[in-house]
Amino acid sequence: MVRAEQVTKRFGSNEVLKGVSLEVQRGEVLCLLGPSGSGKSTFLRCINHLEQVTAGRLTVDGLLVGYRESGGKLYELHPREAAKQRRDIGMVFQRFNLFPHMTALENVMEAPVLVKGVSKAAARAKAHELLARVGLDDRADYYPAHLSGGQQQRVAIARALAMEPKLMLFDEPTSALDPELVGEVLDVMRELAEDGMTMIVVTHEMGFAREVADSLVFMDGGVVVESGAPREVLADPQHERTKAFLSKVL
Repeated sequence: MVRAEQVTKRFGSNEVLKGVSLEVQRGEVLCLLGPSGSGKSTFLRCINHLEQVTAGRLTVDGLLVGYRESGGKLYELHPREAAKQRRDIGMVFQRFNLFPHMTALENVMEAPVLVKGVSKAAARAKAHELLARVGLDDRADYYPAHLSGGQQQRVAIARALAMEPKLMLFDEPTSALDPELVGEVLDVMRELAEDGMTMIVVTHEMGFAREVADSLVFMDGGVVVESGAPREVLADPQHERTKAFLSKVL
């Protein structure tokens, strides 16, 4: 579903990603671990072309992300074409990013109506179904300000699912939550994984990574330091940098 080949990203002279290569199979959950500033979130943003890669190639479901190839050269897609690609990739951010002037229901309905041209009646029915799926249909008419952080994040997940994505990206979805609210969001993510959704999750939730992920990648300094089966990497890391990081978070 996702293939990264020597993906490099620079901001000016600062090279944030230094040749990242990895693969995620269809239906697989990959967890990305690493300290702040290691390039995890930047890599996630490159996957749906919120950031342009400086070098290398990224494909999702066999299609180049953000570019077309002609005569061996890559040409960036028009923003409208790139946005079309992005429809198939759901993203959930640290800070829920809900529209504050819309109810939970309206937040979930918005993109299918505006982007896909779905009728309001069909979008409303689907939004109720998705809110029920994340345990929040009884909060459909609440505005974000009247929802807890965990509830807002679950609405954000429902909103991403409303576009029927083939891939879901989660950028530290629980890091802005109070500890007692983390579980309700992770439970929804577990159910998505059980349903076969392909997911890439940047997280510090080691229990989730151990239980739910099919593979785990540890990044530091813009490179993949270590990767493998979660239980093996967490229990017996091979690289000194991985050992030092895990000794502080486990």
